Amino acid sequence: STRARCQHTFARMYAKSVVCPHTSSSSSLVNTRRRLNSSERARRTPRTRTHVVAMSAAPSPKTVGLIGAGGIMGKPMALNLLKAGHTVNVWNRTQSAADEVVAAGATFMSSPAEVCAASDVTFVMVTTPEVALSVAEQAAPGLSTGKGYVDVSTVDAGTSNKIAELVRARGAEFLEAPVSGSKKPAEDGALIFLCAGDEGLYTKCKEPLETMGKAHFFLGNVGQGAKMKLVVNMVMGSMMGAFAEGLALSEKSDLDPETLLQVISLGAIATPMYAMKGPGMIKGNFPPAFPLKHQQKDMRLALALADELAQEMPVAAAANELYKRARRDGCDDEDFSAVMKAVKKM
Repeated sequence: STRARCQHTFARMYAKSVVCPHTSSSSSLVNTRRRLNSSERARRTPRTRTHVVAMSAAPSPKTVGLIGAGGIMGKPMALNLLKAGHTVNVWNRTQSAADEVVAAGATFMSSPAEVCAASDVTFVMVTTPEVALSVAEQAAPGLSTGKGYVDVSTVDAGTSNKIAELVRARGAEFLEAPVSGSKKPAEDGALIFLCAGDEGLYTKCKEPLETMGKAHFFLGNVGQGAKMKLVVNMVMGSMMGAFAEGLALSEKSDLDPETLLQVISLGAIATPMYAMKGPGMIKGNFPPAFPLKHQQKDMRLALALADELAQEMPVAAAANELYKRARRDGCDDEDFSAVMKAVKKM
């Protein structure tokens, strides 16, 4: 039955996307999920996850484009598409940054428009709303009916709607799909895609989305994916600010920060982010997985969204000031965990 297929698909997707920190596999979580009664399942299962069943019969794009294939995120995404057997066309503002992708089998095109013209679906991973809109303007001449344009950059809802208008004016379909995850998840094919826009294109993109990520959600109309991503990154940025303050306070209190990490890892506030970033923060090493300038950009956009909705955000606003201070101190291209430097200077 359709209900049985939905339940089976959810179990497989849940096992892939969630790992329990207290077990070596996610099987116990899946078993627990299966024991939920029908009313609990109906209440707790998001609408978006049922789309996976409907997507199973959709044709996958034969040729995939990726604009921004030389960046921290774009490069591993392109490499994973190639490893999965996709034909991949790429473009990057600095061509040499995409040399590794080209060496792996991608074809470098001379412009964003050429990437779109030669590809069934084109993914875009760039740095700022301004760059995303500029790239869409350059790409538009290569779009036509039957083609898809998927922007996975982190932008505001207004910019995403402008890009959608450009794409749809050419007869193509548009999907915003900002990703949750940084360099390592991109390398591991473990990103989370927050999609909104043309649901038909979302359906067609099942295979590449699952090649590059561990989960994907369809959230509705254009703008909803952008908003969800800003909320997620606002929470992440605020958490990192508080974490940096905790490490700094432990040092000032003559406590061993390594012991603090152990204590945190065993309690309710344990997170992969703290476990991954903490050791480097203690040592003062901040190799960029997610550049601090981009985290501050996302904090700024999230606060602008809150202003539009008259939602007070005092914690996020205070955290944003820390990132601004770190930027003034020259930490733009270090990892966002380098906010630790700003905390220590206060």
